Amino acid sequence: MVHFLHIGKTGGMAIRHALKPYRETARYKIKRHGHRQTLRDIPQGEGVIFFLRDPLTRFASGFNSRLRRGEPRHHNPWTAAEQEAFSRFDTPNRLAGALSSDDEEVRNRARSAMKSIEHVRDSYWKWFESEEYLLSRMDDIVFIGFQENLSGDFESLKLILGLPQSVSLPTDDILAHKNPGHFNKALDDRAVENLNQWYAKDIKFYTQCKNYAKWISQRDRHSALVSDGARGVRR
Repeated sequence: MVHFLHIGKTGGMAIRHALKPYRETARYKIKRHGHRQTLRDIPQGEGVIFFLRDPLTRFASGFNSRLRRGEPRHHNPWTAAEQEAFSRFDTPNRLAGALSSDDEEVRNRARSAMKSIEHVRDSYWKWFESEEYLLSRMDDIVFIGFQENLSGDFESLKLILGLPQSVSLPTDDILAHKNPGHFNKALDDRAVENLNQWYAKDIKFYTQCKNYAKWISQRDRHSALVSDGARGVRR
């Protein structure tokens, strides 16, 4: 069994859509999860795949997704706290920049908004609990992909799962749950500096996972070579 752990705003809707027809391949049974499931919810010893995204672009994407209430694919109304946040900050840049405002009230409202808006408030550690726990499950991690290389990493994932070559990611923005192109996602230097501080732990996690992904690839390549060698001896 291999589980797709869906981390918000990392390209997961496109992956879920592509995997939907395939509950089982010659290599794996595949189970897709929603945002609520965490690594802790997946049984020890069963495979896990997940995708990540640079925390700053994930912030902008998450802000805009909630600004439009998830439409047009979904309609998830704002909470009262989100309504308050969006009444004051109408772009990701304005919210991020306000985190270092000279006005204490503006700073406090920005910090409150960062803790209130779905996706924006969600650290990667929501899904992985702690570095210690993640490392304890590393043998279960089958694949780590990255939204910045979504198409290429999905091709690698297809090979690992044994999916047909014809399987592809959706090109329709609604099916992929992409933000429309006209939404403002630009971040100026001040916003970037503030977000680097706010998401410091997530940035460290993201960087570590780049290294973990390479280690997993090397581990599995070595295992394949050992397995091929064993079969050769038996022949």
